[in-house]
Amino acid sequence: MSFDLTGKTALVTGTSGGIGQAIAIGLAEAGASVVAVSASNSNETVAAVRGFGGAIEELSADLSDAEGLEAVFEQALGCFGGIDILVNNAGTIRRAPAAEHSRQDWQDVIDLNLNSLFFLSQLAGKHMIARGSGKIISIASMLSYQGGVNVPGYTASKHAVAGVTKALANEWASKGIQVNAIAPGYISTRNTAPLRADEKRNQAILERIPAGRWGSPEDLKGPAVFLASSASDYMNGHVLCVDGGWMAR
Repeated sequence: MSFDLTGKTALVTGTSGGIGQAIAIGLAEAGASVVAVSASNSNETVAAVRGFGGAIEELSADLSDAEGLEAVFEQALGCFGGIDILVNNAGTIRRAPAAEHSRQDWQDVIDLNLNSLFFLSQLAGKHMIARGSGKIISIASMLSYQGGVNVPGYTASKHAVAGVTKALANEWASKGIQVNAIAPGYISTRNTAPLRADEKRNQAILERIPAGRWGSPEDLKGPAVFLASSASDYMNGHVLCVDGGWMAR
């Protein structure tokens, strides 16, 4: 019963596919009503959840526009009457050597991966403080710990996600709100397609993963349900690696 999310409402961003889609479906499977927010359509996610009788509503929004986040959050509140769980998953990546990384690429990544995450968490935090409880889960990365190659903006944003998670946990844990993050390892999604297409890079990555395989978005379902449920009520400011053992090597 500790993992049962019946009666809870989850706002999940970046739900058109990949990790966000899997987490939205996983939370719905655990009983939560889901508000799916994405810049592109989440038709597959909606169809999957409704296919097993789950409750889901879809909102379309450009989350990189900080000025529009309050309206998005108000819309989300109206879907099921409140928000108990926020999953900050929406993100983007721009690949270019640091010496050639454009200001626009840098700004686009920071706007979506960091700024929208903080301001949406701020809105959710105020709502949850008034209710006396809530769960905020942000999607970090292996690049919350490492520097990566050709992704300086993404690396900066994901280091910041880990820091913001700890900062918010410090302030809100005493108010009944758990703020944590998940750091996925190398997961087979659109974002990692260029790495998997590079034979040498793909092999080097696989050789370091003790599990011997790339992760799938479904590997994030269980950890997300755990952090969204009462089973994690004494977890605060933690970044949970779901990486097939990558960080252990």
